[in-house]
Amino acid sequence: MNRSTRPAFGTFIFFTLALGLATYFTFAAVQGDFGVFKRAEITAEANVLRQQLSAVQADVQEMENLTLRLSDDYLDLDLLDEQVRRVLGMIRADEIVIR
Repeated sequence: MNRSTRPAFGTFIFFTLALGLATYFTFAAVQGDFGVFKRAEITAEANVLRQQLSAVQADVQEMENLTLRLSDDYLDLDLLDEQVRRVLGMIRADEIVIR
């Protein structure tokens, strides 16, 4: 058998190995721990967390405002009246309750 007519077994192994490595690295680049899909997932989660942070910061500002308005230095009588009515369920004698 002539050497030039038979296929080179080493070349076949080399290209099979190269194709396997290329497939592995492509899969890892897309679906791995640091891949494209994971990055998109982390970005979406970061956006949700930023929205939650904004909501919590707004709640904190509102609570700080209410705390200031009920403090000894600055007493908001309307807010105090509202809190008493809500907590104790009290009404004035000249008010009508509609349910």
